[in-house]
Amino acid sequence: MQYTTTYRSPLGEILLACDAAGLTGLWFEGEKFYAFGLDSEHEEKETPVFTETRQWLDIYFSGREPDFMPPLHMIGSHFQLSVWELLTQIPYGETATYGDLAKRVAKKRGLSRMSAQAVGGAVGHNEISIIVPCHRVVGTDGSLTGYAGGVERKKKLLTLEGVDMTRLFVPTKGTAL
Repeated sequence: MQYTTTYRSPLGEILLACDAAGLTGLWFEGEKFYAFGLDSEHEEKETPVFTETRQWLDIYFSGREPDFMPPLHMIGSHFQLSVWELLTQIPYGETATYGDLAKRVAKKRGLSRMSAQAVGGAVGHNEISIIVPCHRVVGTDGSLTGYAGGVERKKKLLTLEGVDMTRLFVPTKGTAL
């Protein structure tokens, strides 16, 4: 059984979902894949997972790096899980490129190369945004693309973390806006 609650962030309302194992979803209202993966049968209920998640988010949105992780229950394919695990390793205040992640996935799987587009698809379907920091992934050229919560939110999250934004830009055209 999944449970839900909401969190009011400075960047808009967030829907949280969890099960007995941990947090299963964190979506900004109106984002591209809002509530994707949420069981049709769920109940609004306060849980210890939500208490920890709210505490984590309060610290994060105050401009500090949380020093703990709420329990997570990432649900996806083996490939998605491997990409999402790499997302959790991108340090606060830093970025990685889709190409960087593709090289790391390829190495981990014993392959000579991996498609950055395939990695981008997995990054884009991350159900636990912010905590599993998909907003820290940028294009090789510094483009801010591919954030289901919207490019403006991505910019604000990176700025909140103190990322040097001088080399990053929002592209004027493309399919990943």
